[in-house]
Amino acid sequence: MTAEAHQTQGHTIDPHLGQRLVNDVLSPLKRAFVGKDEIIDLLGVCLAGGENLFLLGPPGTAKSAIVRELSRRLDGKVFDYLLTRFTEPNELFGPFDIRKLREGELLTNTEGMLPEASLVFLDELLNANSAILNSLLMVLNERVFRRGRETRHLPTLMVVGASNRLPEDETLGALFDRFLLRVHCDNIPGDQLSEVLIAGWQLDARKHEVVTHPISADDIRRLQQQLTHVDLTSLRPTYTELVLRLRQAGIPVSDRRAVKLQRLVAASALLCGRSVATRTDLWVLRYIWDTEEQREVLAAIVQEAVEAATEQEKSSAHPRSQGILPDPEALARDLHELKSQLAAAAADSPERATLRDQLSILAGRIPWVAAQQQREHLQRQFDELWQQSGGTSA
Repeated sequence: MTAEAHQTQGHTIDPHLGQRLVNDVLSPLKRAFVGKDEIIDLLGVCLAGGENLFLLGPPGTAKSAIVRELSRRLDGKVFDYLLTRFTEPNELFGPFDIRKLREGELLTNTEGMLPEASLVFLDELLNANSAILNSLLMVLNERVFRRGRETRHLPTLMVVGASNRLPEDETLGALFDRFLLRVHCDNIPGDQLSEVLIAGWQLDARKHEVVTHPISADDIRRLQQQLTHVDLTSLRPTYTELVLRLRQAGIPVSDRRAVKLQRLVAASALLCGRSVATRTDLWVLRYIWDTEEQREVLAAIVQEAVEAATEQEKSSAHPRSQGILPDPEALARDLHELKSQLAAAAADSPERATLRDQLSILAGRIPWVAAQQQREHLQRQFDELWQQSGGTSA
């Protein structure tokens, strides 16, 4: 153990493991993929935290390419599969072992399949059917594969799922819920296209090169084992208050998710070389949205908690702790749409009450618009609409 290792509550934390993940894995990935820093940082914190990440985006936005490049820098087995509505359990977990079957035993031959992988990528995740759903849920939540009398504890470090849509029914909602963080993976803006073309060409030329110093799966496991040694004591009251605020804002955070999110808060601290979590590590909660409408509300509430950090805490903050501010043009469109709906809604009708609730959500986003002139203009629009809606206070 190095001299720089931190001592926390009788346990040692080696900061070099987190630094190695950042320097040897995440930083090269950021150089290879233009405009994907947010996704790569989330892959890093989920890998260190032993939790699952969901990528939402259309085809062709480098979702699978990023995960494949990550797998090249991880010295462990990788399982990558594109799900369809007809995917069978054998395609993911392996067929029954014929030799054992002849002896009357039902055992699965998992060689090269999901149960042996350290990193799992499931593309088009929401195509999962009922035949594989229960097994997948156990893999995602408990890192266990169960088939008949057969039960195996899995070496899975992280599962990444991807889809171009959000779940529309409760069955798939349960699957989606097992992915603690969610992030958009979109096409890069046009002004960065030239950089994307160059980086993509270079990445294609290097795809057969051997990575000289991949991080081992065992090193990632040691990093994950250090999570419980990160001190969250002083942060926990602030964390508890934040979870309650999110619930009051209509964002469901179950007790189970609240407990598990502490792992990612601790992982953020480890990746910064710290043995104590601070308010800056609460940035991970920006990515727990279930719907598109929750994203900016989450960003505003979480950023308020992050900004309450001291200057000393901010000096060693994760770079992703900097805020994601609301889009003023999107806010203006939302206000314009509500104005039309208010004009059509009868006074004291249930529809008008619903519109007031929607206006209240927008009210929480307006103060976070960066440009003062845009912020003041939006606030004036909101005040007018609030009076029209019959609201008594903003």
